[in-house]
Amino acid sequence: MSPRAPQPPPDAPRPRKRAAAAGGCAAPLTTGRARRVLKVGGLTTSVGGSYLWQALKRPFQSSERTERDLLDAHVRNAVRIVEGSTELKGAFMKLVQMLSMRNDLLPPEALAVLSTVQSSVPPMDAAVIREQVTRELGRAPEELFAEFEPEAFAAASLGQVHRARLRSGAAVVVKIQYPGVEDTVVQDLKNIRVLLATLARIGRDVMKQKIDATEVARELEDRLCEELDYVNEAKNLARFRALFADDPEVVIPRPVPEFSSRRVLTMEAVDGYPLADILAPGVDQSLKDWVALKYFRVLWRQVFEFGVLHTDPHPGNYMVTHHPRLCMLDLGSVRVFEEPIRRAYLDLAVALLAGDAAGMSECFVRLGFLDPADDPAAMIRIMRIVFEPALVDAVYDPKQYQSVERAMEVAQIALEHRIFKAPGHRVFLVRALVGLESYIQQLGTVTNWRRVFGESVEAARTRQRRARPSRR
Repeated sequence: MSPRAPQPPPDAPRPRKRAAAAGGCAAPLTTGRARRVLKVGGLTTSVGGSYLWQALKRPFQSSERTERDLLDAHVRNAVRIVEGSTELKGAFMKLVQMLSMRNDLLPPEALAVLSTVQSSVPPMDAAVIREQVTRELGRAPEELFAEFEPEAFAAASLGQVHRARLRSGAAVVVKIQYPGVEDTVVQDLKNIRVLLATLARIGRDVMKQKIDATEVARELEDRLCEELDYVNEAKNLARFRALFADDPEVVIPRPVPEFSSRRVLTMEAVDGYPLADILAPGVDQSLKDWVALKYFRVLWRQVFEFGVLHTDPHPGNYMVTHHPRLCMLDLGSVRVFEEPIRRAYLDLAVALLAGDAAGMSECFVRLGFLDPADDPAAMIRIMRIVFEPALVDAVYDPKQYQSVERAMEVAQIALEHRIFKAPGHRVFLVRALVGLESYIQQLGTVTNWRRVFGESVEAARTRQRRARPSRR
């Protein structure tokens, strides 16, 4: 598990809500290179200027006042980024959501504000969506489907989803990308690099962290381009269906290629309850426990056995169906680990459980966290803190894991020992682990997590021994 960013303090500034366009539909995406550059340029200037002002005031303040003002600046600037992403929508909003997982760029209080960028936005007008389907599939939705609901039942930063029915009678959902999103991607990626450069300077000058903005931008770009390609998402659906074919407790919707394209994805409909409903108070604890354990095992199976990880832990991307079964919905963001990386993560887990410091040290080098000459002691301390719930051989209440305090302790160790290396595969694994830790705390499942973790590790090792030469 990974320390989760805390909620902002009660008196912290909050992002202002923005009214939807008339009729409850979203306004067109803010397009035009000049306008988007100006908006992000202004955002970068205001963020950078805020920290410059803090630096100028520092010689005239007490250390306590400087620390308090710096925290306030972090939170204010996170709010600025949130508000900018809400106005720009599309790819920039998605990129800010991804940035909210980078605990090496900003402190937890600021990340908590960034994480409020919601994936739910007002839907596009039905006529605009009809035109998009017609362009992509060659015919209007009412001609393609026996039934097609013109009103979207879900809308996010890159597209929206409609219920429909095939001529065969099968119920499906149709995911439609907003027109113009891809046109803004090149602009947004340039803009995000400017913003990342500012955040990297903040990390260097304020948090004493060395951030490779180029590597972060490249990782974000790769994942965003994948999410914009619905042909790729359909392949991910097929891949995950094959990977979990031996698990009757996991459901992956079947894609319908003949009604899909790069910007339209049709897949079978799955009935069930959104994960957010299961997290709510009043739900039977036995069901919550089943979900917590299943989610935990499914995530580690992806990391340790498949090397193929669903990296978007948003609760809207999971459902719990009858029986029960866990359904994974949005597979646009998937990270494929190279075989040496997958094996190194599995070996690291084995070493962690065994308390094998030498084995952990070797894995840190294989994973790119440390150089061969580095002293691994600090990194071992960090891993033991992060994985504490999975290392205590006793019944453990996840709510006793103090995320804020642990995150601050980890940051302090990294700062003192100048642990700066953050390879690309780490970014989205941390994102997935943040989601895991959050859900387990909310579900409140009290169990011996070390045994569950150990079972997941041993199951992966057993399957690996039995596996054919090629697992994918």
